[in-house]
Amino acid sequence: MKKRILIVLIAVGLLSWGVTGHRTVGKIAAKHLTPAASAAVQELLGSETLADVSTWADEIRGQAEYRQTGSWHYVNLPLGLNFAEFQKKVQGMSEENVYSALQKMEKKVVDPATPREKKVEALKFIVHFVGDLHQPMHVSRAEDKGGNSIQLNFNGTGTNLHSIWDSKLIDRLGLGYEQLAEKVDHATPAQISQWQKDPMIKWMWESYTITSKLYAEVDAMKSRAIDDKYYEEHIATVEQRLEQAGIRLAGVLNSLFAHGVVVGPATAGSGAGNGAGSNAGAGAGANAGKLEAKDAAAHVGETVTVTAKVFGYKALDGLTLVNLGAAFPDQPLTVVLRGEATGMAKEIDGKMIRVTGKVEMYKGKPEIVVRDAKMIEKE
Repeated sequence: MKKRILIVLIAVGLLSWGVTGHRTVGKIAAKHLTPAASAAVQELLGSETLADVSTWADEIRGQAEYRQTGSWHYVNLPLGLNFAEFQKKVQGMSEENVYSALQKMEKKVVDPATPREKKVEALKFIVHFVGDLHQPMHVSRAEDKGGNSIQLNFNGTGTNLHSIWDSKLIDRLGLGYEQLAEKVDHATPAQISQWQKDPMIKWMWESYTITSKLYAEVDAMKSRAIDDKYYEEHIATVEQRLEQAGIRLAGVLNSLFAHGVVVGPATAGSGAGNGAGSNAGAGAGANAGKLEAKDAAAHVGETVTVTAKVFGYKALDGLTLVNLGAAFPDQPLTVVLRGEATGMAKEIDGKMIRVTGKVEMYKGKPEIVVRDAKMIEKE
C-alpha cells in the first residue's frame, strides 16, 4: 500500500503546477468572479473554495475509475509549428488531451441533464485544467514526456525540466499560495478584459511558444546545471502564467454560471452543496435585481439576486446573521455570513445591498449563505 501511495505522489509531482501553483490560480480566480458565479461555485462546492479543489484532478488519478483521465492534463505537439499549423493540429487530434477534456467538462457543467455530483466533478476538472494549460510544459513534446526526461541540476539538486516549471521555481519564491496570489494579481482592467476574451487555443499557443524557447535553451546549455540565474530569468514568466490562468479561469466560470447552476428535476438535491430540493433553473441572471426580501421564500432551492436593506446583524461563533428587509425577528430573509465574508456585516449595516445566492430554509425561514464577499454588492 505504501509503495502504491508513493507512486501516485510521484506522478502528481511530475504532472501539475504543484499545490502552490494550482491553488494560486484558484485564489486569483475567486477574486474576479461575478456575484452569480460566486454563488454558483459555492452552491456546487459547499464549504470548499476554488483553491481547495484545484489539485483534486491530480489527487484522484491513481484511482481505478479515473485512470483514463491521465492524458487529460497535457497535449503533445512537435516543435516548429506556426499558429495556423498549431491550431489545426490541436483541433484535429483524435486522442483525448487537456484541450478536448476542458471543453467536455465545460459542456457537462452547464448541461441540465448532468447529475449534481458530476457537475461538481466537472467544475473541479475545469479549475485544474485551466491551470494546466498555462503551465508551458503541459503543451510540449511527447518524446521527452513534457520535459520529464530532460534531467537538470538546480542549485545542486537533481531534477528535470518539467519539475522546474511545475514547482521548483515557485518554491524558490518561498511564498504560500495566498501570498503568491496577492503578489501576482495586479492585472489592469484592460488586461483582464483582453485575457478573458482570448480563446483557449491562444492560451495554449502562448504556452507552446514559451516551451519552444525553453527547449532551445536546454539544447544550447554546455552544462545541465542551473542556478538562481535561471530562476531570475524565468520567474516573471511563471508569475504571469499563474496570473493569466486565474483571470481566465474567472472568465470561464463567469460565462458558464451567468445564469446560476442549472440542474434537472431528476437530480436536484443530490451531491455537494445541495439545499432544500435545489433546482436553480431560473438562475441568478434571470432574477437579478427583481426580487425583494419578502419574495425569497417563494424561490427556495433557486440561485437568485435579492435587493433589500440591512436592518442590523448578530455575530455568533464562526458566522454572522444579517437581517434583510426588516429587523429581527420580523426579517423576511436572513443572510448568513461565513468564512471570508463573516466580517463584512458592519460595512453593510443600514445599507441597501444586492445579495446573490441560493435560497435555503432553516427552521422554517429562508436564508442565503454567503462565504464570498463578492456575492454581496452595496447599492
